[in-house]
Amino acid sequence: MSADRRVLLAVAAVQLGAGLTGAVLSVRRRHPFDTPVLSGSAAHVGRDTWWAGTALGPPAWTLAAHGWALARLTAGEDATARRVLAATGAALVPGYLAERLVRRRLTPAGAEPAETAVVATGLAGAVAMAVLGAQPSGAFSGVRP
Repeated sequence: MSADRRVLLAVAAVQLGAGLTGAVLSVRRRHPFDTPVLSGSAAHVGRDTWWAGTALGPPAWTLAAHGWALARLTAGEDATARRVLAATGAALVPGYLAERLVRRRLTPAGAEPAETAVVATGLAGAVAMAVLGAQPSGAFSGVRP
């Protein structure tokens, strides 16, 4: 297995874990999605998890696509899986930054141990996944496909 594939697999797995953990924390703590464009309600955070996500985690359909691509890349080198992971990471970055609670948790005054750890890991993982997924296979080894 190439070094770049191992790194992408690790980053994508950590990012998926952060997304799932964020969704679970949001449902348990009743943190609905809240962006400048749309907002959910605490009463419907569980339902909204499916289509819009939560304050700390992406929508279930995004997590499913991420999991599918991660499984495909785990099974073997797959350009489509790389592209899906890159696109997912690229979409998650503005998604995280649009959330009011995420922005608050990333400030010293708004830090909360579990939530800040989840959003910092999720955001960093999304950035890394977007960059690494966009690299051609073998990019770390100097070998081009």
